[in-house]
Amino acid sequence: MAINHVSILGGTGFVGRHIVTRLAARDIRVRILTRHPERHRDLKIMPEVELVAGDAHDPATLNRFFADAGAAINLVGILNEKGRDGSGFRRVHTELTEKALAAAEATGVKRFVQMSALKADMKDPPSHYLRSKAAAEKAVFATTAFPVTVFRPSVIFGPEDSFMNRFAGLLKFSPFMPLAGADARFAPVFVGDVADHFVDCLDDPATHGKGFELCGPRIYTLRDLVRYAGRLTGHRRPIIALPAWAGNVQARMLEFVPGKPLSRDNLASLSVDSVCTGETLPCPTLLESVAPAYLGQEGHQARMQRLRTGQRE
Repeated sequence: MAINHVSILGGTGFVGRHIVTRLAARDIRVRILTRHPERHRDLKIMPEVELVAGDAHDPATLNRFFADAGAAINLVGILNEKGRDGSGFRRVHTELTEKALAAAEATGVKRFVQMSALKADMKDPPSHYLRSKAAAEKAVFATTAFPVTVFRPSVIFGPEDSFMNRFAGLLKFSPFMPLAGADARFAPVFVGDVADHFVDCLDDPATHGKGFELCGPRIYTLRDLVRYAGRLTGHRRPIIALPAWAGNVQARMLEFVPGKPLSRDNLASLSVDSVCTGETLPCPTLLESVAPAYLGQEGHQARMQRLRTGQRE
């Protein structure tokens, strides 16, 4: 089935931009829904890309957005909610997915691809985040209107990531790093590998009706990753692994900090190792082959040069 027009929810985000670029390179038309098109004018440099202003939670907007699309991709997700009862996660992950599926069916979309999270398919997920992702997956797999595919990545890294960059920023200003969940394990996966699988699956019948775990080639503890970020940025700091009770206290405090760098729900998610145990697809790119270019001195100098010349990140 040839796909020549894709509508993407979450297309202006970290992973979305990589997917959009790859689709445009294949001369596939891309439509992106956003509340603020003026903030993402750089995407319109690509003639295949159309930015549509609107609210993704409005069913009428979704019907217009998916009209004439051959495929729909849903990437929308949050790591923290405003409250602490799970309703924010359910609204963004579960309810929006259900609305997107209904609109896609109503407008004749032929293919649907969903971004989920590693361990969302486990029995009794430990956090609101994972439970809302699990409910979204259930809705996706329940549809019979079109072939679906779900991807469950471990933590995703790349130049604009919110994971390695966040720890690099914290280490810059902290004399030491008190770390909750220090022994939690991850298999970081490169954003380019993730984007390739999203694009390649669109016309691959072998991926229909399946959920795939996406993991990089190496497993690290959270302590390993924070230490590595410090080494690359030149901000080596002592790492103090917090016991469970202290980690919970830290999370309670940080829930009130702007941006919520850590929440109790995040901590609950960390109780499950983010490593692959199910059906996977190859994601061969090593963290060490990419991170030095954006976290190390070379990456810092490149960012400074872009700022001096007025170029966008």
